[in-house]
Amino acid sequence: MALTNSQYDTIIKGFEAKQNRNRKLLEERTAYVYSHVAGYQELDETVSSVSVAQGRRLLEGDENALVTLKQTIRELSDKKRKLLLKFGLPENYLEPVYDCPDCKDTGYCEGVKCHCFKQAEITLLYQQSGIREMLESENFTTLSYDYYQGEDLTRFKNTVLTCKNFINNFNSDYHNLFFYGTVGTGKSFLSGCVAKELIENGHSVIYFSAAGLFDTLSKFKFDYKNADELHKEYEDLFQCDLLIIDDLGTEYTNNLVSSELFSLINDRHLRQKATIISTNLSLEDFRNRYSDRIFSRITSNYEICKITGPDIRMFKKRQQNRK
Repeated sequence: MALTNSQYDTIIKGFEAKQNRNRKLLEERTAYVYSHVAGYQELDETVSSVSVAQGRRLLEGDENALVTLKQTIRELSDKKRKLLLKFGLPENYLEPVYDCPDCKDTGYCEGVKCHCFKQAEITLLYQQSGIREMLESENFTTLSYDYYQGEDLTRFKNTVLTCKNFINNFNSDYHNLFFYGTVGTGKSFLSGCVAKELIENGHSVIYFSAAGLFDTLSKFKFDYKNADELHKEYEDLFQCDLLIIDDLGTEYTNNLVSSELFSLINDRHLRQKATIISTNLSLEDFRNRYSDRIFSRITSNYEICKITGPDIRMFKKRQQNRK
């Protein structure tokens, strides 16, 4: 995936922090050895002086200088190793320290992102999604059809299939999803399932409840004192690979909210950035609550999925109370 500039900078700063931390650790170890292991510093200084002398001879045309240098350094290194062991320290105590020996904490191996960089991407994406804890329990591995019957079951199965196709084709096809239906039937759960799969594949996902989303948009519009601080979060709403707006319709709605919602979904559509919206409103109520142009954008550019059935949250609570 293509990280935003701010996301990339965050990860690179993390690698720089590792390098600085490990460099400081090596400096502290070196200072300890120099002050506690008699003769070690002198050996280190000898290695430096011999390297300079032999380098000068090599430049002057002495063909044996390089061979002599290698032999001398091997002998001095062996003495240094024995000294460390004699004082009860590991023989590699003063070797460079790395969190990831493969890339030496640079994040790259021969110009290609190291496995540790990719893991840093996923970790950052989870943190920025806003739903890390939720996804630990709400994902495809915990999905169950046991709560649905008849037409409700058919609708839920079809929506699960739609979600899986959405994930599988995410890199090649631009799609949006709109989940609507009765309360507690799995709309937020399926949004989480999609989010987890895409994050694990390295895509940026941001989750917002409708109330939280419009609170953020309002702050950016009116909180002039913190405008710079809020700018990154605001930009991420438009640039992230997937934006999830959960429980649309539960927020306080006015003309400003409708205007901001239209701008957001329209801008993301123009950028071909995927969005998932879930609501407990019927399509008719949704149209009446928001503007015709929002309803038109949704019905034209989103795959509409109706989910019905029992309130699973209430069903689970009743089961717990019986125990």
